[in-house]
Amino acid sequence: MIGILGLQGDYAAHGKMLDALNTPNRVVKKTEQLAEIDGLIFPGGESTTLIKLMDAWDWWQPLTDFAAKKPVFGTCAGMILVAKSVANPPQKSLDLIDIDVERNGYGRQIDSFEDTGAFRPDGQTRAMPMMFIRAPRIARLGEGVEALAECRGDVVMARQGKVLVASFHPELTDDLGVHRYFAEMVGV
Repeated sequence: MIGILGLQGDYAAHGKMLDALNTPNRVVKKTEQLAEIDGLIFPGGESTTLIKLMDAWDWWQPLTDFAAKKPVFGTCAGMILVAKSVANPPQKSLDLIDIDVERNGYGRQIDSFEDTGAFRPDGQTRAMPMMFIRAPRIARLGEGVEALAECRGDVVMARQGKVLVASFHPELTDDLGVHRYFAEMVGV
């Protein structure tokens, strides 16, 4: 069962992608529900709002404990939450993957765009549609972090161990490749 953090953001769109793959999933809105899932998606949304909600409802330690044992996937604002370091402006994060990210790295809302990038989940490169909405930019990949996708010369998807991140919103396209890849990581 894959959980989708349902505090704020586009969690329902991730559920539709998992449904299309016939992958069991549920929205997670309480920390106790983490015990019922095998992997967790941190959806896009507004990172500062997500941080305020995580502070108010004591999510930090339960999420850290969960990620120590099971796979997690952060998209857009979710990537910001799981990164080692965040800039523009600096903010706290879970430090689950050794990357530095720059908030709104591709510009403001008006600079949002769709493009085709290169996805390399298994060493074979294929074209993939990508949607960037006030997207964060990966500014640095640490040692042991594998680049899995690129767009416009930037790494836009990466993995370190059980942690997967994407600058873009794979849930807003018709391509199931990224969600299939995460479901395989989780083993469901």
